[in-house]
Amino acid sequence: MNIEQQIYANGVWQTKLSETEAKKCQLVLVFGAPELIVKPEIFQHLRNVYPLAHLVYSSTAGEINNDSVQDGTIVTTAIEFEKTKLQCFKTNIEQHSDSYEAGKFLANLFPKEDLQGLYIISDGTLVDGGELTAGLSENIEKQIPITGGLAGDAARFEKTQTGLDEIPSQGNIIAVGFYGKNLLIGHGSLGGWDEFGYEREITRSNKNVLYEIDGKNALGLYKNYLGDYAKDLPGSALLFPLSVRTNDSDRSLIRTILAVDEDHQSMIFAGNVPQGSRARLMRANFNKLIDASSIAAKDSLESLGSVKPQLTVMVSCVGRKIILDSRTSEEVDAAVNVIGSKVPITGFYSYGGISPFAIGMPCELHNQTMTITTFAEF
Repeated sequence: MNIEQQIYANGVWQTKLSETEAKKCQLVLVFGAPELIVKPEIFQHLRNVYPLAHLVYSSTAGEINNDSVQDGTIVTTAIEFEKTKLQCFKTNIEQHSDSYEAGKFLANLFPKEDLQGLYIISDGTLVDGGELTAGLSENIEKQIPITGGLAGDAARFEKTQTGLDEIPSQGNIIAVGFYGKNLLIGHGSLGGWDEFGYEREITRSNKNVLYEIDGKNALGLYKNYLGDYAKDLPGSALLFPLSVRTNDSDRSLIRTILAVDEDHQSMIFAGNVPQGSRARLMRANFNKLIDASSIAAKDSLESLGSVKPQLTVMVSCVGRKIILDSRTSEEVDAAVNVIGSKVPITGFYSYGGISPFAIGMPCELHNQTMTITTFAEF
């Protein structure tokens, strides 16, 4: 596996790493500021430089390039696989009845023989990430990892753009399938938030909309916990996500509140909050958030065994970036210290990460986590 990396900043392209000839690359990951990646001249430049590669685009809430975090740039990672074959497919959420069906549709496009993993880049505002991952997992064997992330739009939550071999636009879901027995894909995802208060039952919800907890109004209960922070909703909700655990699992998913509906006294989350599951409030612990990044990196290396990673893709959540603020780069540094500074790293701040909890488990949508995917050919 050979890598070339470029950064577009202040109207200028700079090559940061060049291990390959551009015309040999099969895949280019393009992560960038929403206002930049939709420019036709950006698409034309990359198509000219990488004439044979699939170009996969995602708008971001911040870009990760090796050990740095930037805003208002584009970072590109072009990959030449030596023994691995690719298949790439795209669909748009408007072509399906819901996100679950979109996930099923995409997964069924991929031949299953020699499939080593899927990497997903999805619209982050029109697609329900929890339903999407459920659909993707339905007909993919659990040992085949599905990872990726939902596009970002800074902290605006207005619209996101993604694309495959075209100028990015809204509603697109892209899946990259990797084939061949000489590729290993590792994954890890962790939040590092502190849970507090009692575990309570979600007694009324509809997919990602929460109405009642323990038979009581969910929004009212949440406001009571937040105290003075309640007046700053929904923005302050990034500081207090929800931990959600289904009754048949000992693992909890983190769910971010996107909006509150005062008329219906409900809360809208970035992923599903199933009725009958258990919930606890969470709050930020800066050191644990940063430490979680290093643990996610360690987990991503486990399935690689003795094979060293050749590429790392990080997807962290915009809520973490807002909370960590000037310490944001520390969570990237924590992962780099584990993975190694010589391994090319790319990534972005997102509206959600996609990854299994552990090896052999189905993929899930993760909010407010650092999600890391590592690739190695042997």
